[in-house]
Amino acid sequence: MSVATFSPAPSRKFSTNPVVAFYQSSIGKKIVVGVTGLIWVAYVLGHLIGNLQIFLGQDRINAYSQFLHGLGPLLWAVRIVLIVALVTHVVATLQLAQENRVAKSAKYAVPGYQRSTLASRTMVVSGLFVLCFIVYHVLHLTLEVTHPQLRGLRDSIGRHDVYRMLILSFREPLLSLFYVLGVFFLGGHLSHGIASVTQTLGLNNRKISESISKAGVTLGWLIFAGFAVIPIVILLGFIN
Repeated sequence: MSVATFSPAPSRKFSTNPVVAFYQSSIGKKIVVGVTGLIWVAYVLGHLIGNLQIFLGQDRINAYSQFLHGLGPLLWAVRIVLIVALVTHVVATLQLAQENRVAKSAKYAVPGYQRSTLASRTMVVSGLFVLCFIVYHVLHLTLEVTHPQLRGLRDSIGRHDVYRMLILSFREPLLSLFYVLGVFFLGGHLSHGIASVTQTLGLNNRKISESISKAGVTLGWLIFAGFAVIPIVILLGFIN
């Protein structure tokens, strides 16, 4: 039987600035990750509701797109908040992952297996894939860089034709497959992230923890299903 040898954890210097000191602590980073993650959960839900309007017809989803663009500076303010939240979320997550690796190597000469789920062990990997997916999604449907043929699409009354843009995009099998895979990782990432919020907030009530955990898993996979159904039905020709 091997005996784990302990070594003292490396000392850390904390800033006298309360905000910086809060972020330097592990719990501080976890709270930052949780809050920024919830900001994106709220956005993703709103984005999903907007996208599902494709099933209500061309006029409805194009009117929704026109409404968003009519927000002007407010829309850009939301985008800036989302970008800051995303960058902060990624940086804090990677720092936590590094701190966990350092702490484990400092405490134990012989690493041991700790009980965890597949989703929790792959949060960093799934998160990085989701990040790449978000970047491509913006280049594809927002900035229209990857598919310049989508630029200038207008409906019969001159509005940006989001309806036609989605149909032309998701008629491509590989692109549809990539999007389904992307929202699959997004759903898995969100399901574990929401489910683990009780640990971040220090909630020890078993019933509350289990309820939030189940709700998080359910919501994550409903988000996946909601986004995935759009490219699937377009690819199968149910919307044209």
